[in-house]
Amino acid sequence: MCLPHAGGSASFFFPVSRALAPAVEVLAVQYPGRQDRRHEPNIADLSDLADQIFAAISHLDDRPMALLGHSMGAVLAYEVALRMQDAGLPPPVRLFASGRRAPSRHRPSGLHQQPDARIVAELRRLSGTDAAMLADPEILEMIIPAVRADYRAVETYRYEPGRRLGCPVTVLTGDGDPQVSVDEAAAWKEHTTGPTELQVFQGGHFFLVDHSERVIGIVAERLDHQGAGEPHGAAI
Repeated sequence: MCLPHAGGSASFFFPVSRALAPAVEVLAVQYPGRQDRRHEPNIADLSDLADQIFAAISHLDDRPMALLGHSMGAVLAYEVALRMQDAGLPPPVRLFASGRRAPSRHRPSGLHQQPDARIVAELRRLSGTDAAMLADPEILEMIIPAVRADYRAVETYRYEPGRRLGCPVTVLTGDGDPQVSVDEAAAWKEHTTGPTELQVFQGGHFFLVDHSERVIGIVAERLDHQGAGEPHGAAI
């Protein structure tokens, strides 16, 4: 089960789906306010979004499941995994946390309160959005509300101390990511009683695009090692 970054959509993970099929069934969450859900209200509270995602996937307990989230999606994956744990469902076989500092490592930020131009500048800085889209006023009018809501959700999020997962965690990060230091990424080990590994890539916030083959290889290898790579096996 894949969870996109702030402003991202389910289609971001199509390369993962294409690469892992048919051994792994890849599902991706489509947040409200974008693409085929663009007419639905945005959700600007991360806990509410995690509740809705959990409600949508809680019936998928008939097979092993792994969670992969990038940036905001990593925090959502963590919160969804906690909800699975609290509900007594089988825990994720693994959490893949990409491009995000550990939930306990907070950086004050109020980007969601800034003018549109400042948000666009940040999207350009992170290089995760097509430059042509950012130069098109009509497209910006459509995507900025969703981006602003996502930034508000992740910037106002605070983790609950003392709650820990019991599943393995694989942390993926770029060595030049302005949003995450290597130390902040390594701190994910404080959020699970299971084993944690840290994989550092050369690159910035969207290192996983430049290193997609290696990232997907790591995901496939970890799932196969845990017996989650048989046909009709895991959902990632």
